[in-house]
Amino acid sequence: MREAAKRRRARLIGAGAITLTASLVLSGCTLIQELQTPDEQQSNEEENDGGSEGAVGIPESVAPGGEDFYEQGIEWGECPEEYAAVDDTAECAYVDAPLNWAEPGSDDPIELALVKLPATGGNSQGALFTNPGGPGAGGVDFVAQSGDYMFSSDLRENFDIVGWDPRGVGNSSAVYCVDDAGMDDYLYGVPDGYADMSEDELLAYQQAKAAAFGDSCYENTGPLLEYVDTKSTVQDLDMLRYVVGEGSALNYFGFSYGTDIGAQYIDMFPEQVGRVVLDGATDPTVPMFDVILDQQEKFSDSIRAYLEDCLTSAECPFDQAGGVDGAIDEISDIMNDVDETTPRAADGRVFTSSVIYQAIVAGMYDETSWQYVTQAFVQWERNKDSSIFFSLTDSYNGRDPSGTYYSNQEEAFTAINCLDYPLVTDKATIKAFNQKLQDVTLFQAPMTEAQLEVGDVTCENWPVQSRVTEQEPVVGAGAAPVLVVATTNDPATPLKWAEAVAEQLESASLLVYEGEGHIAYDEGSECVIGTVDGYLITGNLPEGDINC
Repeated sequence: MREAAKRRRARLIGAGAITLTASLVLSGCTLIQELQTPDEQQSNEEENDGGSEGAVGIPESVAPGGEDFYEQGIEWGECPEEYAAVDDTAECAYVDAPLNWAEPGSDDPIELALVKLPATGGNSQGALFTNPGGPGAGGVDFVAQSGDYMFSSDLRENFDIVGWDPRGVGNSSAVYCVDDAGMDDYLYGVPDGYADMSEDELLAYQQAKAAAFGDSCYENTGPLLEYVDTKSTVQDLDMLRYVVGEGSALNYFGFSYGTDIGAQYIDMFPEQVGRVVLDGATDPTVPMFDVILDQQEKFSDSIRAYLEDCLTSAECPFDQAGGVDGAIDEISDIMNDVDETTPRAADGRVFTSSVIYQAIVAGMYDETSWQYVTQAFVQWERNKDSSIFFSLTDSYNGRDPSGTYYSNQEEAFTAINCLDYPLVTDKATIKAFNQKLQDVTLFQAPMTEAQLEVGDVTCENWPVQSRVTEQEPVVGAGAAPVLVVATTNDPATPLKWAEAVAEQLESASLLVYEGEGHIAYDEGSECVIGTVDGYLITGNLPEGDINC
């Protein structure tokens, strides 16, 4: 029975990518650049009048009719109560964008929601756009609720911080698939009699569930579902750059997947680039299967680091004598147990190995969250209470304790990814991927031959197929200097991705932060903040790459 449960678990977690967005607490670094004095900053700003302050027109590449969207006005006003802005100076607006940038006038336009935190200083340098990642995370909530403390007082003084919900996301024209109960079924549901189902029955169930979800997305979203790809979002961003910034070059601070938007912008619109920072960079040339493998390998490293730390504490629920490998075996046994017995939480959801694994991964984004992973195992061991596991997983999925999904991040995540990556259906490639996955995932049990041939069930059954056939590097020929930021032990966007992006871009410098976690800027490091702020405020970068 144990081995059978392992094989079932391989099916549940083996075919899915774990791609999360969160902030991390990182360790210290060495200050290598002092912020310049106000006099020096003023001098540098005068020297850089042709950079972020310079006027930049509408790109010649915009299709006929697209210039009308660039030339629309914008009316900033009071933000809706549901945005829950923590800063009462926040202003909000909506801007139109074409459904299809290749044929701007062929369909009704879509709406893009924006929020702005005006600069606190007396002389703003203009808009600093930002995106928190995902894909599927909204820039409106990010800026409205977190912008006042996410960005330093120096950046807040010098820039209007502007967030927007990309097409398909949140308060903009959005992807909508199912109601809250439907999302629960899609993310957490398992069929009756799951423990006794054959491999063929389980695969048929997965295929049917994926197809039904995709069909609902198309029925409830309509033609927008075909145009939520990142390249369309990049074109939206350039239009917003012109509308919001009155034609100035783009200043941009992207995090995680937000760096993909930024890197593709640099490549698509190099002449419009002002000052751009990409923190937690993704490499657009990495195929989806390799994204999964790279992430799983780094998450495995982070889980080992967590367990090593846990075993030094008296509160750790794992046997210290067994070491890290013994703790991994103990977790595997718990996973096998719940897949075999299918216990239910107080709200009726089935507790599975997938919930456990996703909770662990969610906890790896922030060392301060390791304690909650420990508490989850302690509570299960003592009381067979799975509530903390579900709380961690729910926080990742955007679900509150009442069962309400407070954003459409999961729906948008799927819709965007299925358009951004080529669909892989070659059986040999899929089999090679699954074989490698077994080697890098800590709790991945051996797969059967049938399981090894199971690929991306979701995108294979998605109603809109990707038009991407080749993933190309970003170059940004002629762009102004930009800054790529990476953390050495980042599990979600590995260091090698940032190194690749910095190498691909013609004019990029790389800042490498020594530490655990995903995002470097929000950790209070003088080295990171000083370098990033100094660049964004003055336009100047230290020569060569930077180590913190």
